[in-house]
Amino acid sequence: MNDTPDQRVPALKTMYRFQWEPAQAAHVLLYPEGMVKLSGSAGEILKRVDGQRSIAVIIDELKAAFGGAPLDDDVRNFLAQAQSNGWITL
Repeated sequence: MNDTPDQRVPALKTMYRFQWEPAQAAHVLLYPEGMVKLSGSAGEILKRVDGQRSIAVIIDELKAAFGGAPLDDDVRNFLAQAQSNGWITL
């Protein structure tokens, strides 16, 4: 078991496929019943959810990519919502 919540490693559930959808001009989550169009920030987070990176690593990568913006809580909140929606496991 991981020591802190940020050491958990999120993974996309197998019924979902994350991809860029040119027709939507956005990242989407595809699943058998349909599709979820993601916001730009949601896409940036989910593109890093690979079952290898911890939440802490995802936050660090996003901070580096976006000039050190204080986005820790936003990432944690989005991942909690994604888990609640059934998209990911933690």
